[in-house]
Amino acid sequence: MILFLAVTMLAATGKVCAQTQARGGETPSPVAVPDSGKTQFTEETQKHRFWDKKNDLLFAGVGAARTFDYFSTLNLRRRGDNEILLTNEVVDNHAAFAAIEAAGTGVSIGASYLLHRYGHHKLERWTSIVHFGLGTSGAVRNYCLKTAQPRTTP
Repeated sequence: MILFLAVTMLAATGKVCAQTQARGGETPSPVAVPDSGKTQFTEETQKHRFWDKKNDLLFAGVGAARTFDYFSTLNLRRRGDNEILLTNEVVDNHAAFAAIEAAGTGVSIGASYLLHRYGHHKLERWTSIVHFGLGTSGAVRNYCLKTAQPRTTP
């Protein structure tokens, strides 16, 4: 369901433009911008390819964090604890849980692509950085929890 929504959003946003282009041979008049004393970034330094080396590493990190979370959650369930974000039935179905983790990685890459497409390059990178950090910290938390001991009645 989430993957369907992400694909639908991606298809719909291709038709939306933030600015309209001049039509009918009109040329936009140049606008003089006063020098504010700050360093101006050129358009070439801000643009980059989506699949550049930095994004490759960030996306690999997100995939690794999701994999780490997958195995830490399975370990948590084997020790008798309950998953708090998903139902235990979903986590115990290993194929479904692996698909959910993979979909989470795909949605993160898709969100980064949308941000890249519309020129929000810092947010594009920060999406993967935050996802990597939260996924890793959640997995570490799963390993740090104490094992649930079965209660014995006297």
